[in-house]
Order: sequence, then C-alpha cells, then structure tokens
Amino acid sequence: IEYEIFVQLRNQAAQATSRLLGTAEALSEIDVLAGLAELARSRNYCRPEIVEEPVLDIAAGRHPVLDQTEPEGTFVPNGIQCGVPRPKSDATENCPPPTADCLLLITGPNMAGKSTYIRQTALITLLAQIGSYVPAERAVIGIADKLFARVGASDDVSRGQSTFMVEMTETARILNTATERSLVILDEIGRGTSTYDGLSLAWAITEHLHDVVGCRTLFATHYHELTDLAERMPRVGNLSVAVREHAGSVVFLHQIAEGPADKSYGIHVAQLAGVPRAVNERAEAILADLESDHTDHGQKSSGGMQMTLFETAEHPLLEELRSLDLERTTPMEAMELLSAWRQKVLRER
Repeated sequence: IEYEIFVQLRNQAAQATSRLLGTAEALSEIDVLAGLAELARSRNYCRPEIVEEPVLDIAAGRHPVLDQTEPEGTFVPNGIQCGVPRPKSDATENCPPPTADCLLLITGPNMAGKSTYIRQTALITLLAQIGSYVPAERAVIGIADKLFARVGASDDVSRGQSTFMVEMTETARILNTATERSLVILDEIGRGTSTYDGLSLAWAITEHLHDVVGCRTLFATHYHELTDLAERMPRVGNLSVAVREHAGSVVFLHQIAEGPADKSYGIHVAQLAGVPRAVNERAEAILADLESDHTDHGQKSSGGMQMTLFETAEHPLLEELRSLDLERTTPMEAMELLSAWRQKVLRER
C-alpha cells in the first residue's frame, strides 16, 4: 500500500512537472529580488543610472561586503570618475579640451585601500548590471560587455605554474579578450619577477590597454614610475590614497585623492606589522644611503625612472679616456693606446 501511494504521488508530480518548475522559477526570482530590495533599503543603496557610454561616475561608493562586516561608520566611501570628460588643469584660453581619463593609476602604501577601491568599483558595476541598487550616493554606470579582474597572488602547484606565471596567463587573457567596452581592474601587475622586468611589463601593459584596447581600467600599483604616463598619454589619470604622517608614524585615511603618491611607506607598514624595531631602523638607514647615493650621482629626479639600484664602480679605462688629450695624440699613439687597452680588457676576462 505504501509503495502504491508513492507511485501515485510520483505520477501526479510528473504530470505537473512544467507547473512545478515554473513555480520554482518564479519563487527563486522573487527571492532574489526581495533579497536585493531588503539589502538596498537596509544599507541605503541608490538606484544606478545605466547608460550606453563606457563611463563610471560614482559618488561615495562603498564596498558591498566590507560596508557590512566593518564596524558601523568606519568604512570610508570613495567616488570615481572614469571615462567622464573633465579638465586636467585650470581653464585658460590655451587650455586643451577636457579629456576623459579611461585608465586610472592608483598608487599608495599597502593597507591604505587601493585593492578595496578597485574591487568595490567592479562590484558596484556588477550589481548594477544584474538589476540591483548599488552602495553609493549616486552612480552612472556604462554597460560593460566583460569584467576582468587580475588581483591577488597565488600559484598553481597542480599545473606547475608559479605565481608570476599565473599572473601573466591571466593578464594575457585580458589583453587578448578585452574590448573598448570592458572594465579591467589590475592589482600589482609585475610584482612576481625582478624590479626592472616587472616595471617594463607593467609599463607595456598600460600602454597596450590605453592605445590598443582603450577600455576603462583601474590599475593599482607600487611602480611610481608609471605615474609619469599621465603626462605622456591623454587618457591616463593618477589617483592616490591619502596618508598623514604624525610623530614618525603614518595614519591611513583611506581617502582617494587626485595625483600620484609621494612614496610607498613600506617601512612604516613593516613597523605596523610587528617587524622588530632594530630591523626597521636598519632599513631606514639603508634607504637613506640609497637615496643619497642616487641623488649624488644624478640618478634620482622628480620625473625620471630609477635606472639602477646599487652604484657600480667605474672601469679604470674611463679615467684614462677622460685624461687623454686627443688634439696632441698622434694616430700612431692612438693605435698603441687602443692596443694596450684591448690587452687589459682581454686579461680581465
């Protein structure tokens, strides 16, 4: 009897399959919309304006997760204008027309909020495009056909891929797939290899995204040399995370400001992390020596790239070349000097 009742119930359910699936789909949609509505009301979300133009104009945006997990009132909202025409300098008769910065370089120390800033922008865009209200006071979101994120650092041991290989593979996918309507967020591209390799790659990737792809890009980086690109490329802008120094320590304000960061505050962050005081003091002394050496040799300037890290000794032949009087040297003497120098170089090898 029990089995007969089960078979009867099963047959009735089978006959009502389409109605049951339709009901389940309607209930799930109501559940999602009700959840989004409750969230928007309880967290004071705003209704975004969706436009066709590839722009991002967000006022007082917040990270949808940290806004709830952090203690009430502690999360610092930040806005963004990407792809929105705005003048880069004071208006004058000779001032060029307003430009729309589509590629924003964000610099500043670790723990200051760079990664949070670029991630919250991507999440706000995603929420807007699924039909949700967004955590901001106001938001104008241009439709993105794809959203790419190259953030975090992890290896793939099962495939034998290092952290840097994973980073480059994901970056290659972005460069080969993104279009001018895409949104790309990048976090510390190039940190998994040597300083110069990483900087060169980050520089070239930035140029490609600006010149070839032309999409909205947020690039958080510690390579301060990249900030010079804002002077070379019309649609590159610089943002930084505000920091205040007081009594030898730093306070992270978590506020995004115009312009590049002046330094990285890496030693201060190490101090906050609990690195022994002796190590931090030694690091400060080494940093002062390095900066002094580069300044003395003309290798450090406000707008130039740092080409060397440690000063190398000059070859002895350079001093001989400087002291050589070319006007009083005969061709035969020049040949003899060249032969002698060649022999010195060969012996050194």
